[in-house]
Amino acid sequence: MKRLGELLAADRRSFGTWAQIPAPEVTDLLGFNGFDFIVIDCQHAPFGIETAERMARAAAAAGMAASVRVSRLDEVEILKALDAGISHVIVPDIASAEEAIRAVDATRFAPNGTRGACPCVRSGEHYVRDWPGYATREEAQTGLIPLVESADGIAEVEAIAAVPGLSALAAGPFDLSVSMGLQGDWRDPRVTDGLRRLVAAADENGIPSIMPVFSPDPSECRDLIENWAEAGVRAFVIGSDKIMIANAFQNWIEGVSRAPDAT
Repeated sequence: MKRLGELLAADRRSFGTWAQIPAPEVTDLLGFNGFDFIVIDCQHAPFGIETAERMARAAAAAGMAASVRVSRLDEVEILKALDAGISHVIVPDIASAEEAIRAVDATRFAPNGTRGACPCVRSGEHYVRDWPGYATREEAQTGLIPLVESADGIAEVEAIAAVPGLSALAAGPFDLSVSMGLQGDWRDPRVTDGLRRLVAAADENGIPSIMPVFSPDPSECRDLIENWAEAGVRAFVIGSDKIMIANAFQNWIEGVSRAPDAT
């Protein structure tokens, strides 16, 4: 099964998207059409871990890595995602090193952290017979990714990036623009400056950064990806499943509406 950690460690670009439609068929389509990973969005989408687990199974069957964005910094939500076999968790709105430490601790069993222990979970094939071996393997392959998406978070991003145990830093351009009073204008240079600060902090601490690219225009997406690649970013979250499907529907209806009148 492909894991996000392997993609982040690879010396090549990888492409994912936010998965907000609670349908394994949509997950299939993303994997069968070349996406490397999905971020199952349990924060803004109207579903929980039961649906996320099904989507993660579909991702694995389609050859994609799966991660999950939990709804908030909550040890139980992180625990449920990991127990469900989704090895990488993105925690939204991390704004301090203390919050990042708390999130990392939630991915580690005692004495290394605060993750609750149960031998009957999917991540352990539903019945763990060798707990020490399982715990060692699990901690080696699970990952915590803070989503830094506020002006306060960017102000503390160097301290956040220095927290041990992070798999990557994820940027949140849209929320960052809103927190700056820019009303969703993620193209504003002040947002870009903040994102560049995040990428530099990640690089300084030897961890990758994950950059969402929201433009619905593939040409602008390509330009943005090239610009961020020059800054060292290799993992990109392109739009969302909803954005891509909405664009496809619009293109189809506009295409047939422009057809010559046959009468």
